[in-house]
Amino acid sequence: MAQTTLLKSSIARKVAMALSGLFLITFLSLHFFINMVSVFSADAFNAMSHFMGYNPLIQFVMQPILIAGVVFHFVMGMVLEYQNRKARPVSYVKYDGAANASWASRNMIISGLVVLAFLGLHFFDFWIHEMTYKYVESGAINETRYFEELVAKFESPVRTGIYVVAFVLLAIHLWHGFSSSFQSVGFNNKFSTTIQKLGYAFAIVVPVGFIFIALFHHFNH
Repeated sequence: MAQTTLLKSSIARKVAMALSGLFLITFLSLHFFINMVSVFSADAFNAMSHFMGYNPLIQFVMQPILIAGVVFHFVMGMVLEYQNRKARPVSYVKYDGAANASWASRNMIISGLVVLAFLGLHFFDFWIHEMTYKYVESGAINETRYFEELVAKFESPVRTGIYVVAFVLLAIHLWHGFSSSFQSVGFNNKFSTTIQKLGYAFAIVVPVGFIFIALFHHFNH
């Protein structure tokens, strides 16, 4: 009975981890779309950013859910990693191709922690700045300030380099995480191969797109 309970709780934790990951992927897609708009139109980017920054539903409902989802996803990831290490006290002697898990899957906790650190920087750069401007400094509503603020973040080559490295590690994290999320929630049928390929494409296109955005604004402004 104890083993059954443990198994169920372990499965529940993995499913919860997967669902939170899929939720964050949805947010990442929206975030990517809005930021990519900044490459083509400063006015459109300003309009979208202003809407996101002052819409009550997004600010007071979706934003707290997002923050809770980020915290939950990474805390659950560390819990599962700890449990996996306890269940397998003997490490792999060597990596032997298909005999063991891929590097991405074996190092999800490492890439995840680096991505978490990057999210901390990103929140400091944008979210904390936004909260300070609106609620601490009581700054006047300015619908055209967002593009200039975005470009300013990528003036420094050091900060731009940090973003680039972080997005490379995000790609590694997504490479394994996307497909495993669908498997964890039981989505394993004739569409699994297609889903896996889409996941790999997402893991490459979105981080590379973010890198392009950072480098574009660094070299063009």
